[in-house]
Amino acid sequence: MFPSCAPDRLHRVVVLARHGLLPIEVGIVHRLFGRARDVADRPLYEVLTCGLEPGEVRTDTDFTMNVAHGPEAIDGADTVIVPAADEDYGQRPHDPLAPELAAALARVRPTARLASICTGAFVLAAAGVLDGCRVTTHWMSAGFFRAMYPRIHLDPDVLYTDNGRVLTAAGVASGIDLSLHMIRTDHGAAVANEVARNTVVPPHRDGGQAQYIRHPVPEPERSATARARAWALDHLHLQPGLKEMAERESMSVRTFTRRFREEVGQSPGKWITQQRLDRARQLLEESDLPVDRIAAQAGFGTSASLRQHMHVELGVSPSAYRRTFRGTAPAA
Repeated sequence: MFPSCAPDRLHRVVVLARHGLLPIEVGIVHRLFGRARDVADRPLYEVLTCGLEPGEVRTDTDFTMNVAHGPEAIDGADTVIVPAADEDYGQRPHDPLAPELAAALARVRPTARLASICTGAFVLAAAGVLDGCRVTTHWMSAGFFRAMYPRIHLDPDVLYTDNGRVLTAAGVASGIDLSLHMIRTDHGAAVANEVARNTVVPPHRDGGQAQYIRHPVPEPERSATARARAWALDHLHLQPGLKEMAERESMSVRTFTRRFREEVGQSPGKWITQQRLDRARQLLEESDLPVDRIAAQAGFGTSASLRQHMHVELGVSPSAYRRTFRGTAPAA
């Protein structure tokens, strides 16, 4: 669990608003973190927006935002999020950082978590906090980013990256994925899933899933893979395979695999494994079932297989994961 705040106060999330900001990216953070609740329906986060100075902040739309807080709000932040702004699209954005922006970021505590959405990654890169990290940004800005910061490991093909203290999201929608990922990391899948349900968004898209870059929209008369995915989710305990999923859509395995990648952005096998892990995590948090029963219900077959997959993906054993998150999960 990441939260480093004192036990007697909420984890403070501060969004740094700059002129030319995208209002939706600020709204995403407030909506998702603001919806996170514990089992007693108490908020788990305090979310604030600050500017480089208090007052009116220009957006990329026909309205402005009146931001009440200045950069001093960052002083007590446990998480600081830098969304995109239209100033990120200049010839050499933030090279170097403007003095007032550098001063604001200097207020971030060494133990605080830093995240960017979309081209906000240019700000973190210019501040030097992305050195040695695997990062992402919007695919349209990837070439520019790589040219400016060749020593930073840029992966433009993923939705978000997590380096522990520093995280980056590729674009507007992946800001939702990153926010849910941070909530899940802090408080477990049950809390994140409830936030997702309240917001009517998918509870989880793997950070390694590909950005949707120039993928053609499937023709309406052609079959999709939605029925196969729904069937697989209902039958994880039966360990559904690629052949069975393809048969649900009356496709060959080869055609189904291609269509699946087009629509989901990853292979069927990787997607199935992620769904099994999500089911196992949910059961570990919300039930008293023994690990071998959870492994069977999630489609891993044996507890040894579940342990292996959790160790590879999460770095913990099922029992350690249960001890970490059981306190914040609702009763089964």
